[in-house]
This record gives sequence, C-alpha cells and structure tokens, in this order.
Amino acid sequence: MTRPGFWSNHLMAMCDDGAGRPVPEWFGDDGADADAMSEVLFDPGHWPVFRIPAAEGPGIVVVYRNQPGDYGIDHLLTPPGRSSTEQLIHWEGDRAENGLTWHELVRLADTPVPGAEGAADPAARLLLVLPLLNDLDLPAAAPARLGAALAAAGSPQETVTHTAESLLTHLMGRSRHDADWGSPLSEGH
Repeated sequence: MTRPGFWSNHLMAMCDDGAGRPVPEWFGDDGADADAMSEVLFDPGHWPVFRIPAAEGPGIVVVYRNQPGDYGIDHLLTPPGRSSTEQLIHWEGDRAENGLTWHELVRLADTPVPGAEGAADPAARLLLVLPLLNDLDLPAAAPARLGAALAAAGSPQETVTHTAESLLTHLMGRSRHDADWGSPLSEGH
C-alpha cells in the first residue's frame, strides 16, 4: 500500500467529478507509477491480499482477483473467531453488491488489532474499505475525514478535497441494496 501508484489503482475508478477524467496525480502518483503498480496488482500470476482485522466485530479481506477473464476486487467478511470468510461485495468496474454504512467503515478504520497481520493505519484502513460504502445518509464530516485519509496516504493537499468529493459522489450515485437486508456487520449475521 505504501508503493507509488497503489492508491490511484485502488480508488481512481471510483472517482467521478463530472467535469473530467480522474488522473493518478489526484492521489500523489504519476502515470508511470500507476502503470507499474497496475502490472503488480493485476498480474494473473498473483492475487494481492490486504487484511483489515478489527478489534470489535468482523474484519475485511480485500483480494485482487486476477483470474484471466474474471478480474475484479473482492471484499470478504471475516467473522470473529472463524477462519472462514464470506463474500461481502465484489467490484467489477461500476458494479458492487451490498455494502456498509459510513459509520461501519469508520469503525473498521478506527479499530485495528494491535499486533495483528494486516493494515494498522486508520487512514489506509478507511481507503481500503471505501469501496464498501453504501450509505445514502453521510454525516457532514465524511468528506473531511476522507480528505484527511487521502492526505495521509500521499494525495497532494490541493487535490484532497476534490478527490474526496469525487469519490463520495460516485459511491453515493451507484445502485443500493435493499435496506431491509440489514448490515453484514450487525449482530446476528
């Protein structure tokens, strides 16, 4: 996650500013770094995995699924005390299924497990799980919190507000799951 080009590869497809195409520079990367990281992340010989363990409740595992002809990013729920996972969403271009509220994403970001294998930095944790956002009622502080996470990950200060707003605009505009289904992080799931 700390290598140049990672965040633009992970998040740029979710940017929608309505005025122009997003660029790697929004994330502090240049085109060459983004291209080089793309070769690593989407190499059919490897499936990069990023773990987001949580001190309370389930964690998330992000898997770059590099099956030839079936590329995508899967987000797997890891229930506490179990070694198995269940698919929460898969992301292929503009299609995502299910998701989490902003408050659930923030809880995941802010509850790392000391000494556990996986992402420990709250900013990186929030950015890794951001594609899971499926919330029509974002708090007013959400863009600032996302902007701070982007800045901590290397986005230039002059682009973080625009990038955060672009990401949230895109995520808020995609199709939603039925609210009656409940959250996969709620108790009893």
